[in-house]
Amino acid sequence: MVDSAYLAKAFADIRDGVARIREVLPAMVEELRADRTRREVVVLNLFVALQECLSVATHWLADEARRMPVSYRDAVERLGELGVLSPELTQRLDFASEWRSSIALRSGTLEVERLHEVASRHLGDLELFCAAVAQRVADERSEA
Repeated sequence: MVDSAYLAKAFADIRDGVARIREVLPAMVEELRADRTRREVVVLNLFVALQECLSVATHWLADEARRMPVSYRDAVERLGELGVLSPELTQRLDFASEWRSSIALRSGTLEVERLHEVASRHLGDLELFCAAVAQRVADERSEA
């Protein structure tokens, strides 16, 4: 069974990162480009939220003694195959592993336009990820 304390902390970190991004993300990409501090807050919190989602995915698979993923993208796809995530959410989360790696490897060279687009369009998907995993855990506990 997946560790409830671990999930609670991970979900709190994801939700906190999402909330912080929403607090500082300007409506216009030009404002983000002009404000280094805002960009850094968005990048840091996006990295933390993405890393936590991907860590939850790998934790889930390890705990359930499933075939271990060969990549973060594979971890999300495996959760989709197992029905933890809907096919639509699995597809929308395709950006997660790419962006986590992009931030980790070269945060200074991220395209501001793409950063703004990801932060504007995909934060809700991270929240849906938390809800889907939490629901699956609750369902499995009620069956046990």
